Amino acid sequence: MQALQQAKIIPVIRKASFENINQILSSLYDGGITAIEITAETPDVENLIKEARENHDGLLIGAGTVLDAETARAVIMAGAQFIVSPTVNEQTIRMANRYGIPCISGALTPTEILKAFESGADMIKVFPAGTMGPDYIKNVLGPLPHIPIMATGGIHIDNMAGYFKAGVKTVGIGSQLVSASKLHTEEDYRQLTETAKKYTENASAL
Repeated sequence: MQALQQAKIIPVIRKASFENINQILSSLYDGGITAIEITAETPDVENLIKEARENHDGLLIGAGTVLDAETARAVIMAGAQFIVSPTVNEQTIRMANRYGIPCISGALTPTEILKAFESGADMIKVFPAGTMGPDYIKNVLGPLPHIPIMATGGIHIDNMAGYFKAGVKTVGIGSQLVSASKLHTEEDYRQLTETAKKYTENASAL
């Protein structure tokens, strides 16, 4: 969990494949990224996670969009080092706890946030954060300052500072950073590295 908080930026990678996953991860790592999330609806996600773990020692490899305990167990067995879900699912949290794997549970309302944390989630992903804005998170952390928050959904280079100032520990960045289906050329991957550098440099200055 300490490493995840230190990472600050967690790219959310959707629609990756064996043809591009290694180049995506190398490009992100070269841009200063230290943790990534591969979403569970990705075809053959378990073998994709194995591939990522075998070839990228410097990255924490997590599984995202984990909706149930069965999926959580499958990706953990494949090597996922943390679990991220978009909703509060107590069975998923318990499964991650059973294997000693950090679980970042999605939630939105104060009731959901507290329920997920008391159920054993290590961090709470406020989602969709962009719909609510930084002030919402700041207000939630008023009575719940002990709960580590990750913001995901609608976060980008121009607004992420506001979320860190509001008190989040890390942010999840989706297509604003990585759009796997649009990466085709060496120039695309160089641009991905440059974009990652902008995010990590901005985050480290906060």
